[in-house]
Amino acid sequence: MLAPTMPALRLAELTTVAVEALLALPHPVALLPVGSTEPHGPHLPLATDTLLSEHTCVLAARALRARGVAAVACPPLPYGVTHYADGFAGAISLSAATTEAMLRELCAAHRAAGFERVVVVNHHLEPAHLDAVTRAVAGVDGALFPTQLSRRWGRLLGEEFKKGECHAGSYESSLVLAARPELVDEAVRAELAEVPISLSKAMREGLTTFKAMGAARGYFGNPSAASAEEGRELYAHLVEMVVTEVCESLSIGTVVG
Repeated sequence: MLAPTMPALRLAELTTVAVEALLALPHPVALLPVGSTEPHGPHLPLATDTLLSEHTCVLAARALRARGVAAVACPPLPYGVTHYADGFAGAISLSAATTEAMLRELCAAHRAAGFERVVVVNHHLEPAHLDAVTRAVAGVDGALFPTQLSRRWGRLLGEEFKKGECHAGSYESSLVLAARPELVDEAVRAELAEVPISLSKAMREGLTTFKAMGAARGYFGNPSAASAEEGRELYAHLVEMVVTEVCESLSIGTVVG
C-alpha cells in the first residue's frame, strides 16, 4: 500500500511538483475517463456517460493505490461519436476520425509524460464510438481499454445491462444516483414507464437512432427501478474490472476482493 501522504486522486488538482513525485513512485498509471455529451432521457444530465467514467476512475485510482499502484484520474474527454441521439436537444457529436485521433494523442501524451500505463475508462457505448476508442488505444504502446461489453465483465452488471436495455434506464440511473444524485430529476424519474427495448437487438436490425428504435423520450429500460444502492454495487464491479486489468498488465497480480 502506498503512503497516506500520496497526492490527490485527480491529476488536474496536482501541482507540477506533486506530479513529479507521483511519477517517481512504483507503477504510475493514468486513468483517462471518456464519455459523451448526449441526451439520457428526461431525468439524467447530458454528461451522464462522462461523469460515470470519471467516478469510476476516481474509485479505481483509490483501489489501485491500496495495491501499490500510483494511479490518478485524469481530466475527462467529454465528447465522442453521438449519432444515435440525433433529433434530441443536446446531442453533440464528433466524427469517428476526430474521436480516434484525439484519444490516440491523449494516450500517447500521457505515456510520453512518464506514466507506465494509460487506461481508457469509457461509458459511452455507441458502436462507432467504441470502434474509434478501440483503434486509438490499439495504436499506443502501454495503453489499455477495459470494457464492460466483454463477456468477462458484462455478466456482472445486472439483467438490464445484459439485455441491452441500458441507456438511461435502471443501470445508468443507479450509477448517477450513487455518484451525483443532485443531477437526477427524481420527480420525473419516478413517473417514467419501462421501455423494454433492447438497443443491441435494434442495432443488429439496422436501426440507427433512438427515435427509430422506439425510444421517443430517449431512454430504454426501467429508470424508476434505479437506486443508489444498486449504483454502488455496479461501481464495485466496474472498479474490479479496471483494477484487475491494470494489475494483470503490470504483472503484479491480484484483484479487488
